[in-house]
Amino acid sequence: MSAPLTRAEAEELLYREALLIDSRRWDEWLAMFCDDIEFHMPAWRDETTLTQDPDRELSLIYYRGRRNLEDRVMRATSGLSTASTPLPRAVHAVTNVLVLAADRKEAHVSACFTCHRYDVRFGRAEVFFGRYDYGLRHEGGAWKIARKTIVLLNDTIPTVADIFSV
Repeated sequence: MSAPLTRAEAEELLYREALLIDSRRWDEWLAMFCDDIEFHMPAWRDETTLTQDPDRELSLIYYRGRRNLEDRVMRATSGLSTASTPLPRAVHAVTNVLVLAADRKEAHVSACFTCHRYDVRFGRAEVFFGRYDYGLRHEGGAWKIARKTIVLLNDTIPTVADIFSV
């Protein structure tokens, strides 16, 4: 049986996720997620309220299940998606990692992020920033991501926001 997740373990997990996506190690990145992952970036309903229900309200990104994330990675890396070709260069900075609740099987973790991205097609740099809210689950001897909610604070998006941009 595992011990409750520590802040150091949470930081390691989130930093590793950022490194894997920045270095385009897609298979390792996808392996960090539970099969039933809920990956959600809600839209802003107004200046202070986020949408809540991805089945009934607008979301900027929403994937339920790792197979759907795998499909998005395949489309983005296949060269067939004009919006993703070539993929932008990106670096994620993850900060303020806090374990809000944890037991031996599940944990709730919060963090802040910035993603600096360079779009080689247009020769421009952009920065996305916001907060992450994670639900983690101890599964198969390791902590995995069961839920990831991304609150994008600068949601006037000059280009396509995708899984590798936030």
